[in-house]
Amino acid sequence: MTFRVGLIGCGRISDIYLKNCTRFDGLEITACASLDIDESRAKAAQYRIAKACAPEDIFADPKVDAVLNLTVPAAHYDISRRALEAGKHVFSEKPFVTDLEDGRALLALGRKKGLLIGNAPDTFLGGRWQTVRKLLDRGVIGQPTGVAAFVPTHGVERHHPNPDFYYAKGGGPLLDLGPYYLTAMVFCLGPIRRVAGMARKTFPERMIENGPRTGEMMAVEVDTHCLSLLEFESGVIGQLMVSFDVWESETPRLEVYGTDGTICIPDADPGDGANIFEGPVWYRTRATSRWTMRPRPKAPPEWSVAENTHDYNWDARGLGLLDMAKAVRNGRPPRASGDMAFHIYEAMEGILASPGLGRFVDLTSRCDRPEPLPECVKEGPN
Repeated sequence: MTFRVGLIGCGRISDIYLKNCTRFDGLEITACASLDIDESRAKAAQYRIAKACAPEDIFADPKVDAVLNLTVPAAHYDISRRALEAGKHVFSEKPFVTDLEDGRALLALGRKKGLLIGNAPDTFLGGRWQTVRKLLDRGVIGQPTGVAAFVPTHGVERHHPNPDFYYAKGGGPLLDLGPYYLTAMVFCLGPIRRVAGMARKTFPERMIENGPRTGEMMAVEVDTHCLSLLEFESGVIGQLMVSFDVWESETPRLEVYGTDGTICIPDADPGDGANIFEGPVWYRTRATSRWTMRPRPKAPPEWSVAENTHDYNWDARGLGLLDMAKAVRNGRPPRASGDMAFHIYEAMEGILASPGLGRFVDLTSRCDRPEPLPECVKEGPN
């Protein structure tokens, strides 16, 4: 049974989704829409999509099962709400919303309608994070005690032709990059109890350095360097640094500390630190004198793609949408769920609010720790 999807938002991020959705069995993008009909038509022609249209046409189409919401952050709530009201399941890009009350309203509407809400990032479904979870579940580093993530970049204006929204409300490094790492932490370690943070805006303006607008200055409305502290329900304590103000760094992307060892995630691609589906996983324990690279687990055949790369050790954006399609068919929650996305967003809101409040912020939401993907290969050597 094919899960039919209408895509809304034909910007730059849509290309990887459209490319991957042609590789996943059981998914079909039947229509694409944006505010610019010429942009929609160009994407439809490029990826052989049957219909290019306005967003309203997707909401009204009875053949569309779900809406893939790839609009800018400020539009996420409105598009997702309208999709749910039209009886469609929703999978949205991150962040989930840009306002806590909007997030609560979406979750309530989804429950009322009996519809599933899924949300990026789905990077934690990739081979890299599935490997980390497997090591933790097997107790390779003992009881987890701490986690640290470092995401040092110098913004997006060097590679994105229209980067304005990254520096407007709903943007900034925490809301843009933070979801990848906070979601991975929750997948590995469970929900967060409380947070604190500090942040600053280093430059009031930034210059676009890519595309036809090169040389144009844009205003910065949000903080662009953020430090945070995290306390998890499990008792693990963590830290996260995300920045658009750092030129270079040699710090690892993420480390998990345990009573018997350490797991290390180095940067897979210095040009795209957020793309952490892929790359090696290293661990070292008190019983060993060297770092060991862990082989990646593979998904079962029904999760395969044409290239037969089951381990998802590539940029597999859209994998969360595929999981949501399976969740609809099997009557279960999606792994990349709206509940987890809201929990992550509340954590980020708390981090940003903490400096003004002068204290830790307790989170009111909780979410289930997602189950890892099923695995079809036998255990191999460490």
